[in-house]
Amino acid sequence: MNQQTAQRNQPAQRLQALNESQTLAMARRSREMKAAGIDVINLSIGEPDFDTPDFVKDAGIRAIQQNKTHYPPVPGIPELRAAIAEKFKRDNRITCTPEMVVVSTGAKQSIANVVLSTINPGDEVIIPTPYWVSYLELVKMAGGIPVFIRAGVHNNYKITADELKAALTEKTRMLIFSSPCNPSGSVYSETEIRSFASVLQSHPDVLVVSDEIYEYINYTGNHFSMGAIPEVAAQVITVNGVSKGFAMTGWRIGYICAAPWIAKACEKMQGQFTSGTSTISQYAALAAVEAGKEPVMPMREEFFKRRELVLQLINDIPGLHCNIPDGAFYVFPDVRSFFGKSCDGMHISNAADLCNFLLEKGQVALVSGDAFGDDNCLRFSYACAEKDIREAIRRMKESLSLLR
Repeated sequence: MNQQTAQRNQPAQRLQALNESQTLAMARRSREMKAAGIDVINLSIGEPDFDTPDFVKDAGIRAIQQNKTHYPPVPGIPELRAAIAEKFKRDNRITCTPEMVVVSTGAKQSIANVVLSTINPGDEVIIPTPYWVSYLELVKMAGGIPVFIRAGVHNNYKITADELKAALTEKTRMLIFSSPCNPSGSVYSETEIRSFASVLQSHPDVLVVSDEIYEYINYTGNHFSMGAIPEVAAQVITVNGVSKGFAMTGWRIGYICAAPWIAKACEKMQGQFTSGTSTISQYAALAAVEAGKEPVMPMREEFFKRRELVLQLINDIPGLHCNIPDGAFYVFPDVRSFFGKSCDGMHISNAADLCNFLLEKGQVALVSGDAFGDDNCLRFSYACAEKDIREAIRRMKESLSLLR
């Protein structure tokens, strides 16, 4: 291959600057090891191990039988947009109309639509750390400048209003955060969110992406949405979906509630990328959204039991330091005490090294915290069977005890 051909066989520069999702990369690696006959327990992926509720599946089947299989409107079928607007009023006290709703192929596309529709090159975007892996990459793709506010285990991985205020500049265009948070499981209280709003209302040009995809997996019983605060409601884009709360990851339905001008911008963006998402999935999501959270509360209770089990088992491993996550289905322990140690020629300099060590030595797939902006931690999911949780943490404890 000559030099000219080699230069042609390169992806675009924007893709070269984009990092692969480490959660998906670790899931792929664990699948490859399993295919090779290695008994890997995969705790890297954020997917409920429950099946989609029958009444939701039935709605999807009816949609097929009724031939609802043609192109839908780009922002979603009218029935679903209306139901989502009602859901925001019912569950979140957010004033929302159907024209403020855009339905997308998963909450990830919803966030991508928002960022690519509103961020210009040079705009600053505040991202509390740790953060979900795609926030940073989407900001980079839009030409934005990420501004991190670091929050460690000592303050439950949550930032303060004073820290937010100090990070704001004349170039700030957006704040992106999640509550409940992936990866930490931390939940911002109503008081904390109102304190953020008090800061932001004097910066009306700053938009807020409030990622609430884990809303129904909240152990505090007090989920609060910034979009419910009138003084900043026009600035807030609330992102949600059915993947986590209704175990509908494969149906690929996410949605936003945003000011009409933002919703229109996202519709225009989506119209050129994917158009409207699957009509079958939308009618299934309609059944879920109209039903509300009560049918899936048993799933949340099971996650809570698993959280208690995980914390009990982790606290029995010297060197792991963990907060008490109030939502989602992850733990994010600080693992710095293992840095500088070695075993069988494998030296641990950082969380990525430790993640690889646990995969090779313990055959447990986790995700290094550097994927989430905190290279002192590891994330693992407890959205799996209790027997797998017990065995995975047993392997972790045994492997970590070998480090000297």
